[in-house]
Amino acid sequence: MIRRLGFIGLGNMGGPMCANLVRAGFDVRAYDRDAAALARARDSGARAAASAGDCAREAEAVITMLPAPPQVEQVMLGEGGVIAALPPGGLAIDMSTSSTAVGRRIVQAAGERGVEVLDAPVAGHPRRAAAGALWIYAGGPAEAFASARPLFEAIGDPERILHVGGHGAGYTVKLLLNLLWFIQSVATGEVLAVGVRAGVALEQLHAALIASPANTHFLEHDLWPVIADGDYDRAFPLRLVTKDLGLAVDLAGGAGVPVELTALVEQVHRRARSAYGDDGGQLSAIRLYEDLAGLELRLPRSSER
Repeated sequence: MIRRLGFIGLGNMGGPMCANLVRAGFDVRAYDRDAAALARARDSGARAAASAGDCAREAEAVITMLPAPPQVEQVMLGEGGVIAALPPGGLAIDMSTSSTAVGRRIVQAAGERGVEVLDAPVAGHPRRAAAGALWIYAGGPAEAFASARPLFEAIGDPERILHVGGHGAGYTVKLLLNLLWFIQSVATGEVLAVGVRAGVALEQLHAALIASPANTHFLEHDLWPVIADGDYDRAFPLRLVTKDLGLAVDLAGGAGVPVELTALVEQVHRRARSAYGDDGGQLSAIRLYEDLAGLELRLPRSSER
């Protein structure tokens, strides 16, 4: 059973994930270039490492939770990286939203050292990370997934921890579910802006759509921060949204599938990023439609969820 862990990447998601692993009784050594983030991990009970390699050197498994493929590749394969430092027989688990191309290079390098790899990106808001209730989509050997399952149960909802296939399958599923979510964001913003400008009150339009065959989890739940409070959810900023959409376009190109809708949705979000900045919230495509239509999509304060 895995007990000694390294954890690299202590941001909005990684910080609470690391804390939950400590709380579950794992011996965690953590690293982040941000001294404040590392201090918070130490306060939660993790031991501080001096580098990524230092984090991995005595670990049985290392988890990385990083912003984008370049950071994943550097931490895993760069000088003093995880793959070179992990002892043979160790397990490297990347829980970032990354690319299958980077994943393949990691798997090849790890295989040469007798290290196993899982790509296991997560879905969910930082609130779910804090609650230990994330969705997890793992790609890699079934035996490695079984070994990692106790770790995943410390940070994810046990009924939403899925083994989705071989190496790269986790990355693929995560990119596709993000893509579908962002498609729904654009479609929902467009539909609501048209409906309200056409004279239907938002409260009635929203209720009618929820009661219809076109209802979605996005429409019923994920949209709520915007229409209730004008909150476009800056916890996941547009710089990461456009990164993920670019990776989805690349994935489709590699699979040989034309994706006109995906390309359009990516451009809508890039336009939102241009308008609201890198740190604009992930629901800013709806804000873009509000501005184009000259309205705010807000429910009356008396409305209850």
